[in-house]
Amino acid sequence: MAAVEMEELTSGASGRIIPVFKNLRRSVFSYDSFRRSLIFIQSIFLWFLLLLPRQRLSSASQPPSPSSSWPSLKRRFAIRREEEDTLRRRALAEGLQMVAETDDWPSRCQWSTSIFFGVKRNALFCRSWFPAVNCLRLLKSFSPKNFEPKTTGLGDDDPDTEQPVKLGKRGQITDQLVELPIEHQIYDMVDAAGAKGITITEANYIIILVYISIVTLGIMVIIHGLNEHSGRYAHFARQLTSCNFGVYAMDWIGHGGSDGLHGYVPSLDHVVADTGAFLEKIKSEYPGIPCFLFGHSTGGAVVLKAASYPHIEQMLEGIILTSPALRVKPAHPIVGAVAPLFSMVVPKYQFKGANKRGIPVSRDPAALLAKYSDPLVYTGPMRVRTGHEILRISSYLLRNFKSVTIPFFVLHGTADKVTDPLASQDLYNRAASEFKDIKLYEGFLHDLLFEPEHDEVAQDIIDWMEKRLLTSCNLENINSQW
Repeated sequence: MAAVEMEELTSGASGRIIPVFKNLRRSVFSYDSFRRSLIFIQSIFLWFLLLLPRQRLSSASQPPSPSSSWPSLKRRFAIRREEEDTLRRRALAEGLQMVAETDDWPSRCQWSTSIFFGVKRNALFCRSWFPAVNCLRLLKSFSPKNFEPKTTGLGDDDPDTEQPVKLGKRGQITDQLVELPIEHQIYDMVDAAGAKGITITEANYIIILVYISIVTLGIMVIIHGLNEHSGRYAHFARQLTSCNFGVYAMDWIGHGGSDGLHGYVPSLDHVVADTGAFLEKIKSEYPGIPCFLFGHSTGGAVVLKAASYPHIEQMLEGIILTSPALRVKPAHPIVGAVAPLFSMVVPKYQFKGANKRGIPVSRDPAALLAKYSDPLVYTGPMRVRTGHEILRISSYLLRNFKSVTIPFFVLHGTADKVTDPLASQDLYNRAASEFKDIKLYEGFLHDLLFEPEHDEVAQDIIDWMEKRLLTSCNLENINSQW
């Protein structure tokens, strides 16, 4: 039985501009002659582009003709359509649910959205999640029999306790817990803010609520992958805030609720610069709090390049990369030869070789359905400039693995068909970083945080950050002693 041909990729860093060049070797021209011809044509076009501004200057002195206004009208129409699409996407991003309503997480987390202006003054849509600085937590409930009002600390164990409840991880109690018995009524929570502890009598149980001050251990800045947006990481943010980590996330240009044509990235260097500027803003607002950068897929490549700049590296405790796009190569060398030319001439052109169906990025059918039915996820064919930028940043990183010195944790699925897990292994082997770790998940696909085992992956990331903070703290203590 013949094998079924796999459709082209629809997510990640590669495989979406390749179909134009299928079956090239079977053409009437040889590969070498065709390649030389394309290089020659490319050179002619480049010279033409260099001479083009002079022609425009000479024609500018002449009075405009009625026909010359058509390109400007067309350009204005395209800009207006792009702005309308951005406003539509921003409204969708604002309306996106940022917390789950299945439990009491909203009472333990503060969240918000904001606009950050990037290096090119483009408006970038941002999200944040933080553990509530001061909040009420349930300590325990017990039967009121033989109950006497008293002042107690957390170390006291009441023999009548029937339903012990653990405090939040690393939660700190201010002073002592004061039990205030109330006769058979529900206490008004509005007046609870100034109390150290509140006791509520409900039916036959006394419920003790504790006023807790939360210490933020660190802040993670999330840089999402190609074609998606930061709102997809709300569940991951929940796990981080439950362990007392703050979370910021930024939509790239042309993604989510940010400015730009949907799915179009004029330069990944701009995304790198935006990431550095966003991190500087966060550090200025939270001085002294450790920061981590997280990047998925192409976002991982952005994070790795950003961390290669000394002024950004010194602001970070480390970086986390999931399925990073580190070795992205076109299926045919011709693509690499013509990509620079096409990205200059027709940067926004979409190759029609890709569609919504393709190689799965998760083994969870519900996660796939949620991703490709999300209106903020770009599912169209890849734009020429975007594809060229991915090839360019991947090539740069591949040449500079040995210069990586920042602490990092790279995670990759061994069954990933979108980005190369062996490239992650090469990064780990060749990087000069003293503090580095790698974890390869057997049989996992590309979107690790949307696999059925996403909670396990998230916990591995949290454990690594805690280990990194502990190591950093120990080093600081040793240095202070010397």
